[in-house]
Amino acid sequence: MAKQTKTTTEFVCSECGASSARWLGRCPSCGKFNTMVEEIVKPALDLPTRSVTSVTKAQKLADVTFEKYQRTSSGISEFDTVLGGGIVTGSLVLIGGDPGIGKSTLLTQIASYLSKENKVLYFSAEESCSQVKLRADRLKLNPDNLYIVNETCIDNLENNLDDVKYCVIDSIQAVYTEELSSSSGSVGQVRECAAKLMRIAKSRGITFFIVGHVTKEGALAGPKVLEHIMDTVLYFEGENQENFRILRAVKNRFGNVQEVGVFEMTGEGIIPVTDYSGVFLSESRGEEPGSAVTPAQTGARCMNVEIQTLISKTPFGMPRRMPLGIDYNKLVLLIAVLEKRCGLNLGSSDVYVNAMGGIKLNEPSCDLAVCAALASAYFGKPIDKYTAVFGEVGLTGEVRAVSYCEKRVSECVKMGFKKVLVPAKNMKSIAKFADKIAIVPILYVNTMIKNLFK
Repeated sequence: MAKQTKTTTEFVCSECGASSARWLGRCPSCGKFNTMVEEIVKPALDLPTRSVTSVTKAQKLADVTFEKYQRTSSGISEFDTVLGGGIVTGSLVLIGGDPGIGKSTLLTQIASYLSKENKVLYFSAEESCSQVKLRADRLKLNPDNLYIVNETCIDNLENNLDDVKYCVIDSIQAVYTEELSSSSGSVGQVRECAAKLMRIAKSRGITFFIVGHVTKEGALAGPKVLEHIMDTVLYFEGENQENFRILRAVKNRFGNVQEVGVFEMTGEGIIPVTDYSGVFLSESRGEEPGSAVTPAQTGARCMNVEIQTLISKTPFGMPRRMPLGIDYNKLVLLIAVLEKRCGLNLGSSDVYVNAMGGIKLNEPSCDLAVCAALASAYFGKPIDKYTAVFGEVGLTGEVRAVSYCEKRVSECVKMGFKKVLVPAKNMKSIAKFADKIAIVPILYVNTMIKNLFK
């Protein structure tokens, strides 16, 4: 029989791996500050040596059978789309976002819907049971089989998981395990609690929805291993003063990581938004210079997004470049192309760029639309509201071909646009739309400027 030895902890440097019996502000080995993290030390048990026959043998990849994941609807269509088609049984879904953005509200609605046919547990570590009940009443929810427990020790979770299919942990930074002496929210506590949840999810087939706090920089608080353990990592974004929210997938083992879901915060809860024209397009577009519309591909869907720009004389020696939703380095590159290849003098002006609705445009197809919006602001001439622009811009000023061109033009036709400027190299794939919308092939950026403003 194996000897029972007490579990202890030690502090290990996250940079060099040096260990210490107590916490130190500076690692004695590498000299880095605040890198000593508490970890559990489990001594090896005096067990008999395993036989060689117990080692797992390799098999051919061709002989591996494909496992079909069972998906369940959450009751919210946009949430299912971001997950890749629904909730996968036994997965871990981490939802991060700013305080008050609506994470608990969203998960309360999902838990209420799932409780109609399954037993659901709401493990609340931040709110009392009466507070969760008050929120459910405000949302006019009638959860039939939803159980709630107000607890902060994760070790007591398994005692409440009998016949539970779905579990909400609110939040991972507020729970702790008694195996560690550090307080909840520390690096060691978050890592060990997440590891416990992973073992429970994979061994018992329970799906966990985990709320995660974010730092002031917008990243998930805690160790990076927290995101590595999760099957799906979602970011809930938006302004507290606005009603619209965006749910973005940054990691998904069962779907596309570029999916985006749009929601509206109402008095009766969070509802999905299917008509994006009111979110990413302004009603006054085409009236003032400095805006252009581009069909952006996000995951499996295509959405028309308006890009707005503002150019003003800089009062300082160094001009400012302030993009929102557009990569800063990409904006600087496009400004350099407009100055060198098209003769636009922007070196003494502040440039502000904003993608409407708070969406982030990371794909290169929005390059030409940014250039069009900047040129519109520079010349003081608005672009027609029913004109769309897309294409990748190279350093030589050429407009390169982009993917999903057919889908982008189809979205413009569906939204009632009359003209679209596309890369000339994509013309063959969209020739069938010639009778539905005016298609203008663009080979260089200066060609686009001449077509729109001269």
